[in-house]
Amino acid sequence: MKAVAVQTFGAPEGMAVIDIPEPTPGPGQVAIAIEAIGVGGVDAVIRRGTIGGYGFTTGHILGSEVAGTVTAVGPEVDASWIGERVWAFTGQGGGYAEQAVAAVEHLERIPSGLALETAVALGNSGPVAHFALQHVHFSPGESVLIRGAAGSIGLLAVQLATDASAIAVTTSSPERGRRLQELGATHILDRSGAGDGPSTYDVIFDVIAGPELPAFIPRLSPNGRLVLLGVVAGMPPADLTSRLMQDFRKSLTLATFSLDTVPQAAIQPVRREQFAAAARGELNAVVHDVLTLDHAAKAHEQMDAGQVFGRIVLKP
Repeated sequence: MKAVAVQTFGAPEGMAVIDIPEPTPGPGQVAIAIEAIGVGGVDAVIRRGTIGGYGFTTGHILGSEVAGTVTAVGPEVDASWIGERVWAFTGQGGGYAEQAVAAVEHLERIPSGLALETAVALGNSGPVAHFALQHVHFSPGESVLIRGAAGSIGLLAVQLATDASAIAVTTSSPERGRRLQELGATHILDRSGAGDGPSTYDVIFDVIAGPELPAFIPRLSPNGRLVLLGVVAGMPPADLTSRLMQDFRKSLTLATFSLDTVPQAAIQPVRREQFAAAARGELNAVVHDVLTLDHAAKAHEQMDAGQVFGRIVLKP
């Protein structure tokens, strides 16, 4: 079968389409004929080599979110899964392919009214936004700044923080700003954080990180919380703590958040309800573009250029 592997870490052209054997489901797993693949920010971070220290090697097949039809089950798995349309989390990779295997506890049935492309734009991003709000103890009436709001996590955070007194977003263009306002943003800022909005915020959601992160620490109100959800622009500078200490008297909190720390038993009902809400038209998971699997490098080029609003989906 066809799959896309990282042959050289760095630029998108380091990815290539290769032939690999079809996967066989093991105990507790199912095999899925893939019809939609979510292209996430973490895929770009891995491909660039930003987190190479986590054990990723050449030949790694990117992709952690897929949607399709279950074609086979492994030992100890109920055969009734066969033929079901499902969203699946494949782990740290394996999704950029025609078929994949996933643990049965990482599956979610897709409602009949929900497109598979929408499912992979929402499946992980929605729960990340939901539980990250809990992680920072967000309370109704607080103000929120979302740095990198045009990505899939940011777009869902804008829609889920509806009880905020202000929802400010950083973005790269007025057009994107208008689209974010349609989803619930109240203040539009440029990428540096300049614009018409509150001077400080109770909560900052940051999927960008990178060298500019310290400049946002002064934007926190007393007892403010900044939570890092990704490193799309690279790792924060090593002296980040020293900048935090300059505002010691404000009792600020700098946190990270990964969905890996949330039990599956808690994630599944949230994901199920978000799928249902999207099927009803109450939650908007934006699909930026749909490309064929052999155009994965083009998808990554668009991400690197900051051209993506929402999520790109690949189809085998």
